[in-house]
Amino acid sequence: MKYFALFITLLSINFSQKTEKLSGRYNYLIEDNNLYIQKDRITFNDSIFVFDNKYMPKGKVSYGNKIVLENFINADLIISISKDQITKDTIPFYMHDKQSSSANYLDEVVGKGKLIRIK
Repeated sequence: MKYFALFITLLSINFSQKTEKLSGRYNYLIEDNNLYIQKDRITFNDSIFVFDNKYMPKGKVSYGNKIVLENFINADLIISISKDQITKDTIPFYMHDKQSSSANYLDEVVGKGKLIRIK
């Protein structure tokens, strides 16, 4: 009987867990002199994102303590998003340069912006 109760408990934990991954389409805005300028649209599908601009390469999404978008506009630009923000319709993000002089390039912010969900 105790194994049955344990099984039911584990099963309920699995169903109550929510996968927190980016999905859907977003407008991509960059902050420039305290104004947000729309640059493009991005479509997220699990661990890949694609710009609507057909000439931009596909990028990779890494999930961890922070969500990191790699290969954003160029190979050196990385975007980081706080994990607690991805359930919202407006997601602030920070840009980092891989060629940064600091030991950890995620510690140095070179720009910021927002992702706004398209409904």
